[in-house]
Amino acid sequence: MPKSRLKVTMSMLMICLFVLGGRLLFIQGIDAEDQAQQAMDRRTRPVTLAPERGAILDRDGNVMAESVQRYDLVVDQRLVQDSRVWDSDTGSYIEVDIDDQLQELSDILDIDYPELRELMVGDRPYRIISRRVTPEIRQEALEVGIPGLVSEPVAERIYPNGAVAGSILGFNGHDGHGLEGVERSQDEHLQGQPGERVFEISADGVRIPNASFSETEAVDGKDVRLTIDQDVSWYAQEAIAAKVDEYNAQWGNIVVMDAQTGDILALADSETVDPTDPTATDQLFWRPTALTQAYEPGSTGKAMTFAMALDAGVVTPEQEWSVPNSQTFNNETINDSMPHDTYDMTTAGIFTRSYNTGTVQVAENLSPEQRWQYMSDFGVGEPIDIGVSGVNQGQFTSWENWDRRQHFTTTFGQGYSVTALHVTRIFQALANDGVMMPPRVIDAYIDEDGLETPWEAPTEPRQVISKEAADEMLKLMEGVVQEGTAQAAKIDGYRVGGKTGTGQAAGASGYDGHTTSFTGVVPLDDPQFVVSVAVHRPQGDWKTWQVTDTAADVMKYLLSKYSVPPSETGPQHYDVFTEDPQERPW
Repeated sequence: MPKSRLKVTMSMLMICLFVLGGRLLFIQGIDAEDQAQQAMDRRTRPVTLAPERGAILDRDGNVMAESVQRYDLVVDQRLVQDSRVWDSDTGSYIEVDIDDQLQELSDILDIDYPELRELMVGDRPYRIISRRVTPEIRQEALEVGIPGLVSEPVAERIYPNGAVAGSILGFNGHDGHGLEGVERSQDEHLQGQPGERVFEISADGVRIPNASFSETEAVDGKDVRLTIDQDVSWYAQEAIAAKVDEYNAQWGNIVVMDAQTGDILALADSETVDPTDPTATDQLFWRPTALTQAYEPGSTGKAMTFAMALDAGVVTPEQEWSVPNSQTFNNETINDSMPHDTYDMTTAGIFTRSYNTGTVQVAENLSPEQRWQYMSDFGVGEPIDIGVSGVNQGQFTSWENWDRRQHFTTTFGQGYSVTALHVTRIFQALANDGVMMPPRVIDAYIDEDGLETPWEAPTEPRQVISKEAADEMLKLMEGVVQEGTAQAAKIDGYRVGGKTGTGQAAGASGYDGHTTSFTGVVPLDDPQFVVSVAVHRPQGDWKTWQVTDTAADVMKYLLSKYSVPPSETGPQHYDVFTEDPQERPW
């Protein structure tokens, strides 16, 4: 019996030795390379190297948004224990008590020891200990050498000018990616490419000294330079906020555009989002209202009607017209905003006084299809890509779908909708020899070596009307400022032109408010700037509303800031009346 038991035992031992030998042969011989790789994988730790997010600059290179390096300290609680730390002085490991390390870390992070210990000790593989610490604090914390404690780089975005141009800049989410504005639309360029560092760790989670490691460097994001002027943006924001407050309006905006290039210098709102605290602001103002809010322009839309009539050669500036207060066209009665006698007026005079009846008479010299085509060429109903998402294209239906009254109301800015950017672009074309430039807010991308890559506009400049017609329109617009509805826009020493407008605002139950506006060009002898001001749903008597003074204030600031010399010529507008009436309405 004992011999049998011994045989069985020996047999079992031989089988075990045979299995172990076979396994050893497989590991060291047949599958040595794979097994070695698996061992290496178990003791290597990859760490992502975050790139630095690019800055956002204004047209002069001033920083409007930039990132500062911060770190989240996170821990794998399963590794937090007493450990051995390499002592370079003795050339050996020394034993370290985890409680002593936690006390040291508590002092560094300024976290009470009991609270910190609860965060650090447990069985969770991932827990955040402290968010967005400075590089200096991170370094001190990691030097304590607690197993399982690592840092994750995060970008903290700062905006040196606070809420200035906040709706254009936008803001980022917790993951560092853009949620609104330029931060979102240009995220691909701003974020860069992450890198990676791989190093070996021991079983207790501590990096093995002198062990080999590999590293792929991160590529920092590109800086994005805008066409925005931060000083002009601030000034315009203050100006429109004051005007909206004066009339207790729902919102207001100002667009400032370079008349020759289409560059946008400001998209100012009456209320502006702070990118560091967006939830404190109504979401209406997270994006520029000049891009998102479409409205019927009212009489500013007449600029297109007169421009197309002059361009088509169907009228002349001094042509005579008989203009009543009310007139019927194809069974549709058109009225002017305020009663007046019937006047013998010039084409220019109708524009100056902004009479609807006269405007329809001028427009009747063109077919509906012609007018629709001109309006389309001016960009009505067209989506506009300026490098920032969220532009409202407005509403504009084909002439074939116009109802009987719409054939006439579209001549004086009703029956379609546009944004303030659309309106500004129309006047930019009139101020630039009839050439409409692609508006833009992105100027260029700048990499870490300083190499600049211009932003490519998705559209090309287009000749909307002839230079001759555009020149005549500047004279008509000058008449509006000199003798018409925008006399508050006069600026001493400079020739100014523009057009006022008050359109009805649609609500849930029909028209229940107004949008009042003015778009001006300065100086007319050498147009430099287009300034558009719009105020939505002002309160009080519409006859008292005025935004031309706000536009003049901004234009004066621009002329001074950019050192634009005074006009060398005097006003060149046309007469309003063909004969001087006994009683003028102004």
